[in-house]
Amino acid sequence: MSAGKPIFVVRLKSVWFFAGALLLPVPLQAVLIAVSFTHEWYRVFRRRAVAHRKVFSACTVLLATAATTLVLAAFYPGVDPGRPLIAALGGPRGVIALVLAGVIYRLVNYALVVGAIIATNPDKPAHRALGPASDQLLIAAAVGLGYAVTLVMVHQPWTAPLLLVTILALHLGLLLPQFRAAARTDGKTGLVSAQWWHDQASAELERARRLGGPVGVLMLDLDHFKRINDRFGHPAGDDVLRAVAEAIRRAVRGTDLVGRWGGEEFAVLLPGVDTAGAAAAGERIRAMVSVLRVPTRDHTGQQVVVTDLTLSVGAGAFPTTAATVADVLLAVDAALYEAKNSGRDQVRLADVGAA
Repeated sequence: MSAGKPIFVVRLKSVWFFAGALLLPVPLQAVLIAVSFTHEWYRVFRRRAVAHRKVFSACTVLLATAATTLVLAAFYPGVDPGRPLIAALGGPRGVIALVLAGVIYRLVNYALVVGAIIATNPDKPAHRALGPASDQLLIAAAVGLGYAVTLVMVHQPWTAPLLLVTILALHLGLLLPQFRAAARTDGKTGLVSAQWWHDQASAELERARRLGGPVGVLMLDLDHFKRINDRFGHPAGDDVLRAVAEAIRRAVRGTDLVGRWGGEEFAVLLPGVDTAGAAAAGERIRAMVSVLRVPTRDHTGQQVVVTDLTLSVGAGAFPTTAATVADVLLAVDAALYEAKNSGRDQVRLADVGAA
């Protein structure tokens, strides 16, 4: 399970994997899992060099489905190997076998995945690897749907399309909003993405153009961020980025839009704020970041606290600085570089017409 990936994608696959454990022998379960994970890796992850993680995840699922098959076989040892185990389930004994199989399926997969997360992230609290309780409810629902799929496939195969439409509707209804949220959110900092920020800024400036109000814009760059990565390591650098992002959020209003522009750069949209107000907001953010103390671990695993962080800030506003989003961004970006070239750790106001 990878961070940033919609949770429901991972949970929904349990429908098919648990159904496969009830319907298929272990070799065919392996084929089902291999095809599913290979397709997912090719469509989504092949550009991110995480093939080994997908192999590990596939193996944990295969072990979980195989354990499920063993549990059911223990309850029904005389079942013909070529006959689906689901066909033998019935009465209280079948309910107990099914519940126990579902629990074992979850525990085997869960224990392996959580163990790997804890082992590869020793600096993070163990409880963070466990995930929220709501995830367990989603898994229980997926296992129940998997059982329903197998019942329909064995006893009423002609009605299977009805159940598949139900699952597809759940998939789209819950998954699409998560994809939309993922598309507008920067996975590392939790801020909005650069594209989403730009789209919202364009809409806000158009609204301001109609109503005649100002919109402030800030571009911020964390000074000497490469030194932090070189000295403490990239995981520590990520912790610093998250801390700075949270400080920026706390320094502005709830209605202001804070985005990660890329790397160690951030952008802030300030509706209803003029040039002077934008400069004041930039100074407030700069001061808040300057007193941050970020606890983290360096590349040797030692506890360290990163301090003495500074920001260079470019500030401007529509329509005083420029009349379009592109021109405002150009002018504010030029002011940001002027701040950096003038010694960093300061706020510079964009020149009118600088774009």
